[in-house]
Amino acid sequence: MTRFDRYMLSQFMVLFGFFALVLVLIFWINKAVRVFDRLLGEGQTGMVFLEFTALSLPAVIGVVLPIAVFAAAIYVTNRLSTESELTVMQATGYSPWRLARPVLVYGLIAAAMMSVLTHVLIPMSASQLFLRQTEVSRNVTAKLLTEGEFLHPADGMTFYIREITADGALNDVFLSDRRDPANPITYTSSQAYLVQEAGDTHLVMVEGLAQNVRGDGDRLFTTHFEDFSYDISQLMEAGAVNRDRVSFTATPALLGQPAAVAARTGAAVGSVLLEGHSRITQALMCVIGALVGFATLLVGTYSRFGVWWQILGAFVLLVLLKLAESGVSGLVLAQPALWPLLYLPVVAGFGTVMLLLAVAARPGLVTRAIARARWKGGTA
Repeated sequence: MTRFDRYMLSQFMVLFGFFALVLVLIFWINKAVRVFDRLLGEGQTGMVFLEFTALSLPAVIGVVLPIAVFAAAIYVTNRLSTESELTVMQATGYSPWRLARPVLVYGLIAAAMMSVLTHVLIPMSASQLFLRQTEVSRNVTAKLLTEGEFLHPADGMTFYIREITADGALNDVFLSDRRDPANPITYTSSQAYLVQEAGDTHLVMVEGLAQNVRGDGDRLFTTHFEDFSYDISQLMEAGAVNRDRVSFTATPALLGQPAAVAARTGAAVGSVLLEGHSRITQALMCVIGALVGFATLLVGTYSRFGVWWQILGAFVLLVLLKLAESGVSGLVLAQPALWPLLYLPVVAGFGTVMLLLAVAARPGLVTRAIARARWKGGTA
């Protein structure tokens, strides 16, 4: 690579890092706020919140990385064109094809980053996040340790604590069990404790009252007790966590054994093939985004109004490619044998870039086409 190639590549990488950092912070903070409200509302600690947000970070980066690639390509190309650096290089004999070399390298670097995310980091983090979410949802003890709120740890269950003291005592406890509509029971006590015994969690209530409404005749029975133990372990879902999901599966298994993965996960074969090949096409679309952003800005003549039309055109091209990607995804879901169509938007993107670079290499074609159109309009 020449010095100018390294200069362009460094400009692309610096702006790419800036845009990626800003976009990741925006998306991540927006998601972290929702996770924060939900976890703290369930009585979880700050460490659990940090763990959840860290595990969600690879997925966030995977969403914003293609956007950052395209934005950096547009910004750097526009600046180099405005400051006449690209004009000077073209005057020295650099063709648009030659100028696109550092852009291609930049796109390949971004594609490598995206490949690491889609093939390794995102499936691993999503699997671990699902496991931790399941464990937290089963942690009834943490859900119950929230004072001043009516909690619903399970369907038909309502729990309330007025105050939690420093020594772990629960003051003024209310527990309503309506899971059996014919036999609802309500417990109230002045004080209670959570006790772990043989792997089970018990709510030991002291100086309380049990109220039971019988369905036959709607009679109310009350029982005063000095201490009563209520097993809350029954509220926890038993069984191991099933992490056999398509999105958690390694790419070689998705591409090499789609039928086996579909049978194990219960998903359709089309979904398995779509997940596997999409991990490849997402990386290739990073290359397309960089090249489209660069090549589109090379097309056209100088205008005192800037290159907003070219930028808008590049954005429209990417939108059309994403629409084509969505269209072929639906076809593959219906007919798994059509999975090669998933690479059609990539091929169309490369073809579009080649056409744009060919037009940029012969700017006279555009000028003559515009002049011919104006002449025909005038004679008409």
